[in-house]
Amino acid sequence: MKRSVGIPLFLACLLVVPKAASGQSTTPRQEPSSSVPTNIHQLFLDDQAERAVGGFAPKYGPDVNSRDAMRRAEAKLLLAAGLLKTAQDFHDAAFIFQHGRDPDDYLLAHILATVAILRGDSSSKWLAAATLDRYLQAIGQKQVFGTQYLSKSYSYSLQHKIDSTAMRSAGAHEEGDTQDPYDGDLVPDSLRSDFCVPDKAAQATESGNLPPGCSR
Repeated sequence: MKRSVGIPLFLACLLVVPKAASGQSTTPRQEPSSSVPTNIHQLFLDDQAERAVGGFAPKYGPDVNSRDAMRRAEAKLLLAAGLLKTAQDFHDAAFIFQHGRDPDDYLLAHILATVAILRGDSSSKWLAAATLDRYLQAIGQKQVFGTQYLSKSYSYSLQHKIDSTAMRSAGAHEEGDTQDPYDGDLVPDSLRSDFCVPDKAAQATESGNLPPGCSR
């Protein structure tokens, strides 16, 4: 009579383990998609080219806002994937988000500029001040450094956006630029200098003189 041969215990375990493991839920590591650019600096250069910076011809057109939005979306993917590493990376990302449309874009730009400063990029000091000012004005508050010069009609619309009748007044169509709303007394000129922002006297003459050793 033939003796039946059983499956050795260790082989049985090997047969069972893969089946059990396949039922486990694991969280895959987040990887950037193949469509995400790996170089934030190229997005920054494209952003600057839109604005005729660095010798590029201006590329403004009816869809510039959509192109800005695409760059912000790609920058967010790079940020979420942990691909922003250097001070330059965070500086470049901050510039992209400061050209956003919403207060959250400006707030994120301010945070990114602050990280760039912490990582050694002193050129981001002015950007940190400017993005804070832009965020404050976007939420209907007064800027504090004085970096923002808005058209008077746009500034008026920001301050009266909850008033549906305000746009019918003369202030909604006033020409020229203004720093208002602006709390010029909160931040002393010594701090403006630390952030590479011209003092109030220079702002008043619109000379835009930066403190020595600073650049935008």
